[in-house]
Amino acid sequence: MMFEPSAKPRLFAVPCGADFPRALVEGLRSRSQDLPPEALARAELIVNTSRMARRVRSLFDAGPAMLLPRMLLLTDLAQRATLDGLPPALPPLRRRLELSQLIAKLLDAQPNLASRASLYDLSDSLAALIDEMQGEGVSTDTIRTLDVSDMSGHWARAQAFIGIADEFTGLHEGAMDAQARQRQVVLNLIEQWQDSPPQHPVILAGSTGSRGTTLMLMQAIARLPQGAVVLPGFDFDQPELVWSGLDDPLISEDHPQYRFHKLMKDLELSPGDVQPWTDTPPVSPERNRLVSLALRPAPVTDAWMNEGPLLTGLDRATENLTLVEAPSPRTEALAIALRLRQAAEDGQTAALITPDRMLTRQVSAALDRWDILPDDSAGQPLQLSPPGRFLRHVAGLFCKPLACDSLLTLLKHPLTHDGADRGNHLRQTRELELSLRRNGPPFPDAAAFAGFENGRDLTPGWTAWLSACFADQEIAGTLPLTDWVERLRGLAERIAAGSQAEGAGTLWHKKAGQAALACIENLEAEAPYGGEMSARDFADLLGALLSQGEVRDRDAPYGSIMIWGTLEARVQGADLVILGGLNEGSWPEAASPDPWLNRQLRNQAGLLLPERRIGLSAHDFQQAIAAPEVWLTRAERSEEADTVPSRWLNRLTNLLSGLPDQGGRASLETMRAKGRQWLGWAEALEEPTPLPQYPRPSPCPPVTARPRRLTITEIPRLIRDPYAIYAKHVLRLKPLNPLVQEPDALLRGIVVHEVFEHFIKEAQADPSLLTTSHLIGKTRELLEIHVPWPVARILWHSRIRKIAGDFVLAEQGRQARAKPVAFEAKGSARLDPLDFTIACRADRIDMDDRGFLHLYDYKTGTPPSETQQKKFEKQLLIEAAMAEEGAFDDVGAAEVARALFIGLGSKLSEVRAPLEDEPPAKIWDELRTLIGAYFEPDQGYSSRRMVHRDDIAGDYDHLARYGEWDRSATPQQEDLA
Repeated sequence: MMFEPSAKPRLFAVPCGADFPRALVEGLRSRSQDLPPEALARAELIVNTSRMARRVRSLFDAGPAMLLPRMLLLTDLAQRATLDGLPPALPPLRRRLELSQLIAKLLDAQPNLASRASLYDLSDSLAALIDEMQGEGVSTDTIRTLDVSDMSGHWARAQAFIGIADEFTGLHEGAMDAQARQRQVVLNLIEQWQDSPPQHPVILAGSTGSRGTTLMLMQAIARLPQGAVVLPGFDFDQPELVWSGLDDPLISEDHPQYRFHKLMKDLELSPGDVQPWTDTPPVSPERNRLVSLALRPAPVTDAWMNEGPLLTGLDRATENLTLVEAPSPRTEALAIALRLRQAAEDGQTAALITPDRMLTRQVSAALDRWDILPDDSAGQPLQLSPPGRFLRHVAGLFCKPLACDSLLTLLKHPLTHDGADRGNHLRQTRELELSLRRNGPPFPDAAAFAGFENGRDLTPGWTAWLSACFADQEIAGTLPLTDWVERLRGLAERIAAGSQAEGAGTLWHKKAGQAALACIENLEAEAPYGGEMSARDFADLLGALLSQGEVRDRDAPYGSIMIWGTLEARVQGADLVILGGLNEGSWPEAASPDPWLNRQLRNQAGLLLPERRIGLSAHDFQQAIAAPEVWLTRAERSEEADTVPSRWLNRLTNLLSGLPDQGGRASLETMRAKGRQWLGWAEALEEPTPLPQYPRPSPCPPVTARPRRLTITEIPRLIRDPYAIYAKHVLRLKPLNPLVQEPDALLRGIVVHEVFEHFIKEAQADPSLLTTSHLIGKTRELLEIHVPWPVARILWHSRIRKIAGDFVLAEQGRQARAKPVAFEAKGSARLDPLDFTIACRADRIDMDDRGFLHLYDYKTGTPPSETQQKKFEKQLLIEAAMAEEGAFDDVGAAEVARALFIGLGSKLSEVRAPLEDEPPAKIWDELRTLIGAYFEPDQGYSSRRMVHRDDIAGDYDHLARYGEWDRSATPQQEDLA
């Protein structure tokens, strides 16, 4: 026999810090070495994860050769032939879809309960609650009888809804929920064992009994004639008095050893009845005792005063501990990466353990500079893989009108058009992007794609493919989920195949593609149970499903450098363990809010408290910190605020600080000093190479390269920021318009100008149309054509409607004074003898009965004051000078009697041009002098020479490297001749 007969249930344990799978295998070998070879083969070994099974099998495979025990996962128990007859498990996705329909109806009935975007999060939380109820053996009747009389009405409504949902999910014929089925499997198995106990060894190893079903199985196995339970990370140093104080889950469930206490209590065992599985001592007994005392339950932390002075060997306990308190997450990640790099050079196995996925990504990115690819146990989330992103982008096409950024995101995706002729596809995509940036429209459609093809040498069928795949894909109503999945898959495969190929391209290739295809096929199979939904709900559902998958990196990782989550760390060991992200909210993670049952109701029902997860995390911490060499790292500040150290790290540092006589304070300072050394190296690595600051530029290009033509709107820029004229006309650099077009001031100005041009022309042809109602109607008509943003249309229409009456009244006076003769009139005049041309486009020119001109310039912003016009804003003054020079062919040379800006902002305003103080002849001479100055070889184009405000950014400031200098810097002329 492997185990001696015992009147008590049989519990074994492995101390904290031991490599649990290795200790498990060593214990099995030692217990079977005096038995026949087939004895171990008769044994059943039940483990809780497939990772544990693989690790145990690999340790056995390492030798010496022997027959192996039958290894099972907890979820494999249902496959026993003696347990046939149970209904099959209900597919989890089917139940999720059905619950989402129930919750959708709940949100429709109670819209203030939660936003529609949280539909699938609520569905998942309700599904998890029902799973928990079934796993813990809590019936719906128990939930219905909970006392909510002194609580808010929300909890009463949630209580009723849980009962409805549970009854609804129980209506499936011939199928059971997975958790209910697993519990029934365990109950049937226990019943069989009671009737006919197995005589061969049955060992359950590695579980903490955090789930009710598993705890029930552990109790049954421990009572079998040859049954045994092997616990991981048992605290053999914890006094009996502390164990006995863990009875109340409300104050004890967050303790790392609470689950073991509950198991021992149910089995009527004491901590002394738990036997070591092997004789191998822990890595550092002194550290185990220190951590055990630090993690005492809150009600008995006064034990620090009594037991603290008795601790010995604190220098040995902390000898291989390093505490890194980084100023930022980036510095923390870089320090960790440096230590992992050192471990790789030294041939150590090293593991970063953290639940913070952002930290692991930052560490992986930092390791990439040394070409080290860590073995990340979590892999890559499926939703962030190329196929996952691609499918989410395609689903987004159904939700809203096609925008330029959505179109280009998909066209540039590596899976789009990845079959034949991808090179031409990318070239044409770049041309399309430039066209959309320059000419729009903001929401491309089939007509825009057809217009793009005109005059271009494109791949035959490419624009037809664009129209078929991207134009008019928005769907406003609801559709059955089966239709949504069919549309998604069909459209995704057409986009991936491209315009010259069939099939689906490489969308479903490689591991990520295969995982994405499996997700879609699973959704196709269960879609009939999903009911009808909107495009937004379908996109949210798809994102939620993809977020649950993961894909292992295709590249071969660096074998000795690993990144583990807390679950993976339970079944593996390393020479160096780095516990990263030790801040509250990260490790332990903040408890997720439960919209269905609060903490008090959970306790009444016998369900798991939120502290259970904290207790499991504490147990993971207690095991990991007992490794041979350990780093404890945290960032003192996140991107948003100061952080709070993890409660376990706080306890450890506070305990050490309170033991100066035992060397605790000195040991803590040594831990921190080691951390500061690595932080110094990390900061030195990030220190940029000093570079000389760039001077304020004032380039002097050859006179022959300087512009010979400017528009009057560029004259203020020549005065205020000559460098912008140099960059635009000499270097010929033009800023690209943003890809996502917005209803900005520039577009508003263009549209408003067109509104008033049409209105004045029509009123001139038919004076009866010079009315407020006609102006408002014309505004509505043109806004519908040129402004595809509903909110902008409403706002802009409201602004014009507000000033329409005043404008019509003022317009009657203007037309009584003079008649319009030109709109948007193009004009140009030469500045002799400079061989230079000034060009402009006059908004409106009127002529009175004497032949004098009246110039009007519409401004949707604030018109410049007369003082500003005299100094900088000289457009209208120059326009008047040009008119007197005969610049407008359709009008001819004539004296300008009047020029003014018409402000079309929130209030109608008029600002005259100071023609009396700044007559056209004077303006023309000043303009000739200004332009002539830039025909001098030593006249430079200085950057930001006389800007109106320092906080206004110019289009070419980055080119001038503004920021390395300020306005007080002297421009440095540079001869470019």
